[in-house]
Amino acid sequence: METAGTELPCRRLQYFAMRFSGRLVIAQVGEFGRFQCLNLLRRPALWPSLPIADQSHFVYNLTNACSNSKTKALIPSGFFVSGVDWPRNRKGQRNPVADYTAPIADMRFAATRLADFAEVTALPGGEELSEDLLDAIFAQAGKFASGVLAPLNRVGDLEGSRLENGVVRTPEGWLGAYRAFVDGGWNAVPFAPSYGGQGLPWLLGTALQEMWHSANMAFSLCPMLTQAAVEAISHHGSGELKSRFLPKMVSGHWAGTMNLTEPHAGSDLAAIRTRAVRENSHYRIRGQKVFITYGDHELADNIIHLVLARLPDAPEGVKGISLFVVPKYLTGVNGDRGERNDLRCVSLEHKMGIHASPTAVMSYGDNGGAVGFLVGEENKGLQYMFTTMNNARLSVGVQGIGVAERALQKAGDYARQRVQGRDIVSGASGPVTIIHHPDVRRMLLTMRALTEASRALAYFAAAKLDIANRHHDAATRRQAQAVVDLLIPVVKAWSTEIGSEAASLGVQVHGGMGYIEETGAAQFMRDAKIAEIYEGTNGIQANDLVGRKLIRDGGAAAKSFMETMRLLASGYDGRDQELSQLLRALATGLDHLEAASNWMLSTHGAADQKAAAAGAMPYLRLWGTVAGGWLMAKAALAAKSDLASGKGDSSFLRAKIITARFYGQHILPRASGLAAAATAGADTVMAMPDEAF
Repeated sequence: METAGTELPCRRLQYFAMRFSGRLVIAQVGEFGRFQCLNLLRRPALWPSLPIADQSHFVYNLTNACSNSKTKALIPSGFFVSGVDWPRNRKGQRNPVADYTAPIADMRFAATRLADFAEVTALPGGEELSEDLLDAIFAQAGKFASGVLAPLNRVGDLEGSRLENGVVRTPEGWLGAYRAFVDGGWNAVPFAPSYGGQGLPWLLGTALQEMWHSANMAFSLCPMLTQAAVEAISHHGSGELKSRFLPKMVSGHWAGTMNLTEPHAGSDLAAIRTRAVRENSHYRIRGQKVFITYGDHELADNIIHLVLARLPDAPEGVKGISLFVVPKYLTGVNGDRGERNDLRCVSLEHKMGIHASPTAVMSYGDNGGAVGFLVGEENKGLQYMFTTMNNARLSVGVQGIGVAERALQKAGDYARQRVQGRDIVSGASGPVTIIHHPDVRRMLLTMRALTEASRALAYFAAAKLDIANRHHDAATRRQAQAVVDLLIPVVKAWSTEIGSEAASLGVQVHGGMGYIEETGAAQFMRDAKIAEIYEGTNGIQANDLVGRKLIRDGGAAAKSFMETMRLLASGYDGRDQELSQLLRALATGLDHLEAASNWMLSTHGAADQKAAAAGAMPYLRLWGTVAGGWLMAKAALAAKSDLASGKGDSSFLRAKIITARFYGQHILPRASGLAAAATAGADTVMAMPDEAF
């Protein structure tokens, strides 16, 4: 066996490359130092999933897998540059450094053609966001996402965050990436200029979040939680709290968290026991919180915790909860960092996915009480939290979209290079790449259609959020807010389910290699699941859609939105046969949605809440499926218009039309089954005795 290459020290070694009988192979070091040789010429899909050490010279860092700290890796210099035909992305570009390329053309199309872009840029503060500026920001963000964040995704999954002697350590590369994120001004994009933000619309901020989530979901959670904390203080904090905390939180030099749930409470916040006692100009906080994302870390100079707690004389239930700012380090009135507050991370959870995101158990007041500052008025904490939930739930929905896009890119790359089986379409002899097989193409198109539909719906909701926040006309703001309130639970739940579905299909496209961790496909599946759970489980979102958003105005907002969607379906003259089936499927889906909505209104109104609750989840999925179909139809019509006028990339536009047609044939037909399940009632759901489960 002959080895060649550059010797690199490895802390934990799993693989090293060598030449054996003139063929390039990879050797795996086992527990006892025995070699298991795998011919990479037969398994090229394994290569791009390994972490990169030196991007400028394209040298693999073959580390982070086993515990032998004395072993060293032998890496043949430049072996893959000449020896591998790297997978290409949708534009035909090779990317040997990372397996994520921001889908800028798709994102631009969704933002400018499907999400009221012109209306958003006409709003106060949105005038500077031209399409040229959007392109420039997307280009720079895409470089940061693919060049800085994406290469760390696998590293973070393998290393994870860890608690060492009371200090939380994030994975290698995290600190440098976070500093680059802050220095680039990315944290400040959507926030008010009065506190150092850039004041750009949430439509742009939402699109950028998709890039961060796609590139590295575990990393993106840190700025996402800071965003939620900034929103809460901005809306409800006193002038002193804002001036003390917001400038450094907006910049990202200080991070933020949300401390809601407790070990015994779960999603039932009425049961929280953390206590707050008045003491002069502040409060003393005592209690324990669990599942606190980025509850402690070394990335930011300070961490500003928002903590729900009860005063001794507070009313029972949700009406007795207050919200407090509890900084990791106390600060002066000018925002300077002072001494350590009485709070600590007790432990980190060992999770199914997002290993690099430190999910903390936080203890407050072990030594007399943590100093906290009241946000707004006493006993209104939960009310204040709800004002930030639209943005937070939108962001979590975008996580699902981000993971779906990443899984799609990886599966597509694999399908374009994996050779297996004969071409049953052409009948040609000899093996072909698996992308020639109809079932593989069906899976890839399902992933693509669902990703594009959910992206369009999230961007559409973000644009309505901008209109609700910034429009000069009060009636227009109210109308936009009604649409936002209706769509947010759908975006959160439907999009995160799509993330899991796309990640699962991505593993399936890889076949057996998808089940092997080294390919990276399984990580997306593990990471995606949590988005269906936190920020209110998807079942809670469904109950919110039915019990609050649909019922509270007698279905007025829902019916108005359905009428808007029906204008597109009914206004089509049918002369273009290419889109006729899509528009007919949309009209049928709207019929199902309207009938299910009327059933929900009458059933809930008849005080049969268990029947409505039993069908709430399929009803929410029905909303996502039909609203996504409406936007896919809009996309197809826009693409047809551009093709007719000779604008844009013709291959890109034709792909939009094909994807929309696929949605009409394969996704919109789900509406009939969802409507049937939504209106089935609760008889069988409630019939089984508890002990029979």
